[in-house]
Amino acid sequence: MLLTETINGKALISLFDSDSPNQRLFPLTATVNDCGHLVIGGCDVVELVRQYGTPLYILDEYTLTVAARQYREAFQKYYPGESQVIYASKAWCCQAIVSILAREKLGFDVVSGGELYTTVKALELAGYNLEDIKSKIYFHGNNKSPGELEFALDTGCKIIVDNWWELETLAQLTAKRQQDATILLRLTPGIECHTHEYIRTGSLDSKFGFHLGELEAVYTFVKEQKYLKAIGLHAHIGSQIFQLQPHQDLAHILAQWYQKALDHGLCLREVNVGGGLGIRYTPADNPPSIPQWVQAVSTSVASAFKARGLSLPKLIAEPGRSIVATACVTAYTVGAKKIIPGVRTYIAVDGGMSDNPRPITYQSLYQMVIANKMNQGHTETVTVAGKHCESGDILLKDISLPPTNPGDILVVLATGAYNYSMASNYNRIGRPAAVLVHEGESNLIIRRETYEDLIQQDLLPTRLTNHSLGNFNS
Repeated sequence: MLLTETINGKALISLFDSDSPNQRLFPLTATVNDCGHLVIGGCDVVELVRQYGTPLYILDEYTLTVAARQYREAFQKYYPGESQVIYASKAWCCQAIVSILAREKLGFDVVSGGELYTTVKALELAGYNLEDIKSKIYFHGNNKSPGELEFALDTGCKIIVDNWWELETLAQLTAKRQQDATILLRLTPGIECHTHEYIRTGSLDSKFGFHLGELEAVYTFVKEQKYLKAIGLHAHIGSQIFQLQPHQDLAHILAQWYQKALDHGLCLREVNVGGGLGIRYTPADNPPSIPQWVQAVSTSVASAFKARGLSLPKLIAEPGRSIVATACVTAYTVGAKKIIPGVRTYIAVDGGMSDNPRPITYQSLYQMVIANKMNQGHTETVTVAGKHCESGDILLKDISLPPTNPGDILVVLATGAYNYSMASNYNRIGRPAAVLVHEGESNLIIRRETYEDLIQQDLLPTRLTNHSLGNFNS
């Protein structure tokens, strides 16, 4: 059966609404079977929970692949020059995702030594030659340590330089090693976007990037360095953006400062416009499609560079959320129910802020369904609470769901981005397992943390050992 779930008489999704994953609430493969169960990637979610437990991240390989392919093919269609899509790994970095996206010819934006290590190891395990793909790895970050910079130099990836301290540190390291570093310079374009203040990165008051007033001094410094090879500029204006105009404005700023870099004698050939395309978390959300976003960015960059008589640069984009978010859902088991007459009904699930910190951090909204009651009407209004010892551990307030009972499987949609990657062990709760589903097959890609995992890094000084139980009781 095709998924046509409704909430309060309004269509929640139609499988034919859009083929752009970021405009969908459910993964592209979502259906409902004859038992009224949610099915993703050909796998019954209720059966997945029986096999793997909850909380459980369920990642649909097909949806992930389609999103990546749409980005790559749209740039090939709309941008008249060379292009490269790189995945913003901070959305969710694990070996399976790296392998799938490398298969789709994407590169990788990493923001820490850990993300770089995961990416390199995944590529090696998947059989890729790092020499062939290292030029598609871009190392971000506003406070890379000297150790991380040396790791980047060892890897041979491109480094996006964020500030003067990093620039000077990298100049010293490359001179000491007598090794070239391929770099891009990150600028702060001063563009405001209608998004949460914590995820705006392009405004003037931002921790990221060189402000425009210091760029010419940066150009002069880089030109004087023997081993720093600047090849491009980078800018990123925020995340979960629904407007196209800010990206169009960005193209003109990048072209202007690209021209000035050439005037300073730098040999630039790349422009990285960041990512930021939003997704549909709730029925009210209406983001542009992936092809629409790519067309707007491509046309703007081409127009801005041609207006200045510049050759078209290689155009780099680094989407993350819009590639992976809709491809994943999180399944929980419903437990306690608390009814406060005339006030609110709470249902509690066996996860919460440790596996999805976005509601408590950003006041993020989601859509939810009961996986074992997909054909039942949404007649009960509840607030979904997490299990953590924190009053703010609320996944969603006042959502309409079918009447719930302990043991029901609640599924939160579009949890692929910034859920596992921001997960914690708050209250010493282990992080969930993750499974990859595709054509009826499921594969564990991240195992569930055990109690033993939680204490693996603990150390107990000798002076705190050998205490008798008698002393403890006295």
